[in-house]
Amino acid sequence: MLAHQRQSAIYDMIRKRGGARITELMRQFGVSQITIRRDLEALADRGLVAKVHGGAAPVDHLAAMEPGFVAKRNRQLDEKTAIAIRAAQLVSPGTAVALSAGTTTCLLARHLVEVPALTVLTNSVPVADVFYRAPREDRIVVLTGGIRTPSDALVGPFTVNALRRLNLDLLFLGVHGMNSRAGFTTPNLLEAETNRALVAIARKLVVVADHTKWGIVGLSTIAALDEADVLVTDDRLSADAQASLGEHVGKLVIARSVDDNGA
Repeated sequence: MLAHQRQSAIYDMIRKRGGARITELMRQFGVSQITIRRDLEALADRGLVAKVHGGAAPVDHLAAMEPGFVAKRNRQLDEKTAIAIRAAQLVSPGTAVALSAGTTTCLLARHLVEVPALTVLTNSVPVADVFYRAPREDRIVVLTGGIRTPSDALVGPFTVNALRRLNLDLLFLGVHGMNSRAGFTTPNLLEAETNRALVAIARKLVVVADHTKWGIVGLSTIAALDEADVLVTDDRLSADAQASLGEHVGKLVIARSVDDNGA
């Protein structure tokens, strides 16, 4: 059996059973643990399954499951980098910007460190660390307090109350999923509340989300699709998804591959 045939069979098995353990997949397909782990990684990279301890589950059974920052950091890295490069072009010197938590927004931060006179607000520990490691005298960085989530976001009532009196030019929002019915979503209820507070204080909302986020529905909605002034995604998003999103968001920006961007 070829790798893609085995992966297709594994996906069908996980979807029908609501999940599968690595040990039973090894027995079913007669391959090693390393091979099964590689198959699950390939399926996870395509957004078809989510790896859990000892196995995997279909993503549509995981509305309340929140992967950690480290687990997501290297997924779709080329696509996220392309998105970050394109999104950074929307920022002008002297802008007051907010970056929500997420691996894509963390990559975006790296492309903003040389922009002069920025005021940066974030509830993401890794995002704040990017700016901390590349200091500028003309930049202000504010890290909110709050309860730390598996995705290294600071959330909760303290964070929401701190945000209410602020006004920002631009918010870059990372999301867990996007769907024409549910909008932009996250599996974490407190993070959803915090992200909604960020949306409320920003004059312009820019969502940064790679193609694997399409069709994923988290437990809580952050914003409807039509609340996004701009959505920056990558060129692996299907034509049908592009058409659906194009009908709702203010502007759909397709970031080409990293090589096409010259990076």
